[in-house]
Amino acid sequence: MKRAAQPIPVAERLAALSEPVRLRLCRLLEREELSVGEVASVLQLPQSTVSRHLKVLSDGGWLLKRADGTATMYRLVLDDLAVDARALWVAVREQLGDSAELREDLRRLEAVLDDRKADSSSFFGRVAGAWDDLRTQLFGSSFTAPALLALLPREWTVADLGCGTGNAAELLAGRVRKVIAVDASDVMLRAAKKRLANVRGVEFRQGPLEHLPLKDASVDAAVCVLVLHHLDEPENATREMRRIVKPGGRVLVVDMFEHDRREYRHQMGHKHLGFSEARAKSMLERAGFVRVRVDALPAWPDSKGPSLYAATGEAPGANHHHE
Repeated sequence: MKRAAQPIPVAERLAALSEPVRLRLCRLLEREELSVGEVASVLQLPQSTVSRHLKVLSDGGWLLKRADGTATMYRLVLDDLAVDARALWVAVREQLGDSAELREDLRRLEAVLDDRKADSSSFFGRVAGAWDDLRTQLFGSSFTAPALLALLPREWTVADLGCGTGNAAELLAGRVRKVIAVDASDVMLRAAKKRLANVRGVEFRQGPLEHLPLKDASVDAAVCVLVLHHLDEPENATREMRRIVKPGGRVLVVDMFEHDRREYRHQMGHKHLGFSEARAKSMLERAGFVRVRVDALPAWPDSKGPSLYAATGEAPGANHHHE
């Protein structure tokens, strides 16, 4: 006669949950059934590390697993947990609450699930994949963004604020009448000038984003890419953006969602660990922009940094007509 499985002591169950990474794992696997590789992409950890944590959770009675071809899929199913484990997990999950780390995990989870759909073995999935590969071989992988910039009105003047080495200015140049590249750092401006030495229609100015060297209502649009988190008072910079943008003009801010990577403060001089969606929107609205929206940018599973957002807004005023 087969002996019934012995119940797992509560101390062992708690021990399995004692590692923060395993708590993140449980939160993910309660939402979706995932493979080791998919979990590794979401958590940005080596597969060997993920496998070790999954084994601890499985041995502790927290996870179900099944074979799917050559992959092993894991899932936390609340209704299938023992009664004591179910109550314990609900209590622990309640204490975890909402956090920047959880939102970051969920954004990466969404990207992983999108990849799963794209990699499906259906006929259309195979055709689409083959076409993407062929198109990349023929034309490269970076033509789409520059092509979309052709939608910008050619008569616009665009300010690239915190231009750094000039990557955004390089994309904009030639698509609009003039790009004004602004940076507080003389070193960065020299690098941008060198990069764009043979590019027409780019003007360089040195100055801080909190006191822009530009006249009121002098540009049709302002872009600010991965800069605000370096500033002590980013709201001062967004007010300056509003000052320089013409009525009906546009602003685009790209930055990081809030995260918990405190080492960035020391390694890269970050003053803010990203921004919440609410604050990203509030900074532009309080500066005077209207029709503000914040969109999460796709999180690449192989990228190592936090997820990004694009915040856009419009300077109130008459319709944006040009002579």
